Amino acid sequence: MQTPRIDPRHVFDVKTLEMLVCPLTKTRLTLSSDKSELVSVAARLAFPIVKGVPLLSLDEARTVEPEEIKAVAKRPSE
Repeated sequence: MQTPRIDPRHVFDVKTLEMLVCPLTKTRLTLSSDKSELVSVAARLAFPIVKGVPLLSLDEARTVEPEEIKAVAKRPSE
């Protein structure tokens, strides 16, 4: 089975992460291990990345469980 081709325009550029902050706490965001979300450890929120674009709206965010926060906080920064 062939893997689907990913449009390069839909890939989140990790360099952009340095410029983004959590809209609630204004703290640094961390890229999730599967690169599908930006996580705010301070706010305990995860913001989805859709087609390479982070949706930094509180309406789009999901609450992150404490176990997930611990895992993200222990990982080295990108």
